[in-house]
Amino acid sequence: MTYPVDMSTSPDVSGHFDEATNTISYIVKDPSSAHCAIIDSVMDIDYAAGRITYDHADALIAEIKSRGLTLDWIIETHVHADHLSAAPYLQEKLGGRIGVGEKIMVVQETFGKVFNEGTEFQRDGSQFDALFRDGDTYLVGNMQCFAMDTPGHTPACMVHVMGDAAFAGDTLFMPDGGSARCDFPGGDAGELFDSIQKVLSLPDEMRLFMCHDYGPGGRSIQWETTVAKQKKDNIHVGGGKTREEFIAFRTERDAQLSMPKLIIPALQVNMRAGEVPKDRDGNPMLKVPVNGI
Repeated sequence: MTYPVDMSTSPDVSGHFDEATNTISYIVKDPSSAHCAIIDSVMDIDYAAGRITYDHADALIAEIKSRGLTLDWIIETHVHADHLSAAPYLQEKLGGRIGVGEKIMVVQETFGKVFNEGTEFQRDGSQFDALFRDGDTYLVGNMQCFAMDTPGHTPACMVHVMGDAAFAGDTLFMPDGGSARCDFPGGDAGELFDSIQKVLSLPDEMRLFMCHDYGPGGRSIQWETTVAKQKKDNIHVGGGKTREEFIAFRTERDAQLSMPKLIIPALQVNMRAGEVPKDRDGNPMLKVPVNGI
């Protein structure tokens, strides 16, 4: 597929790092208007206490209001397993449409079974305002954006490109961080390699923004790089590494990884577009499937 890349448009990108989950959320402003999008927001949770708060989301809201911006889109690059989305809270405060890849339906079907959800849990993506297909375009103000299908980490992963800025989700990490795991249900290392090659086929000068950074080797947290730097230096796929090498490495590496601390609440919330599930009495309630993941 040929994607509608526009390197002449350079949005203003504001990154917000969440130390508790090593997640970076973004406010992306159209350079020709006061319209913006939010990428991969975070809802705060004290899982041990069962307490949800919104400090991270409130910081995004405060910046958008202080700059006089209008929120058009709240984008989820995928169904995150390591943090909870604040999308409904942001939409309530600021408006905007919540969007995710159309393969959310695959994720909903898979984890609907894991969490033994009843028939009241819709598995058609209807919790979201928009379901993107590969190559779909949309507007943030006057800025045309598009979505790239990038499965491998999860079936519903997408990279969103806005002018000369691409938001990689978990498809890639910084060059010294490599790539995301592929051992969750629906993940596939070969698919991830192919998806990364699609991202690396974008123009070399395309800015790439990561969803996570863990400061490998003790360096300071970083979240911006370029396609050229990833092709040259990425420790998992750069320098001409082959698909077979990547699959072998990723499979061995993933077998050594423990589950993310917040995977159980995150999946239940994020497959519902950020809504916390409720029990039959209407109270917010999370499940813990035993030996289910």
